[in-house]
Formats: sequence, structure tokens, C-alpha cells
Amino acid sequence: MNQRFVVRRVGRRDLDRILEIEAASFGADAYDRNLFAEYTHKCGGLFLVAELGTKVCAYSIAAISPSRLGNRAELVSMAVAPAFRGKGAASALLDSTLRRLRRRGVTRLGLMVKVTNQRARDFYAKYGFRKLRRVAGYYEDGADGLSLAKDLGQKMGQPLLRANS
Repeated sequence: MNQRFVVRRVGRRDLDRILEIEAASFGADAYDRNLFAEYTHKCGGLFLVAELGTKVCAYSIAAISPSRLGNRAELVSMAVAPAFRGKGAASALLDSTLRRLRRRGVTRLGLMVKVTNQRARDFYAKYGFRKLRRVAGYYEDGADGLSLAKDLGQKMGQPLLRANS
């Protein structure tokens, strides 16, 4: 059964816990404190944590990159502490991220996932992400990555056009 997670913007006080989650999730490929601090400033309200009670149990980072094809975003990273996996933390984060991106007029969210990470691939498929391509040797350990994307549709809150009378 999914528990009720509170999703909020990351704060500096969260970095130690995020580093613990990162190390447990990615081992030698874990991001360092400086990179997380940079993302705290760079990604603003799209660097999120999920809490259960007062315990941060997961995080996600998305970044917007405007392009000629419309505003696009990338899910830079998402990780859930091992004790909280399968309990709804990742869903709470992705749901909140998708709402925030739509409010900002983002039309597509992309991400990269290891070919061997079937659990993550199944999770993203449940949300309607589709495979764009396989990227050979994408990860530092030489593993291939899969580029996935989800179309987010029209901008939320976009005003309707009115004809002049």
C-alpha cells in the first residue's frame, strides 16, 4: 500500500540525506555534494524531495532547456532510499514534477535510464515514457543507456485565443 509522501522543494539542510540516498542508489557513480549544491541553485523548484513524516526518503531533479521546438525538460536524476522503494515515493515525485513542468509550459520530458535497470524502465513505462533510442556506452561503467521521453501536451493555463469583433 502506498503511503502519503509530502513533496517539497529541496533545502540546503537536505543535502546530507540526499548524499546518503545517492550513495545507496548509485554507489561509485554517485553525484557529489558540489553537484547537488549546483542543482539546488540551477533547478530551483524542480529539485524536489519526498518526505514521510520528517524523513527525506527520495529526491528528483529536473531541468528545463528551452528549444526551438518548445520548452523541453530532462529528468536529471531520481533516487529512492532502499527502505522506501516500492512504497510510492517515486510516484509522488514524478507526479509533482509533471505538474510543475506543465505549469511552466514544458511540452516534453526526457530522461536516460540504464538498459539493465528493469525496475526503473517499468516505472517510466507506467507513466507513458517511450523509448527513443539506445545509447551505447552512455554510463561511466560502459553500460548502455535508453533515452526515453514523454510528451506533456499543451501548456496548462494557456489562454484561449479570441477573434476580434
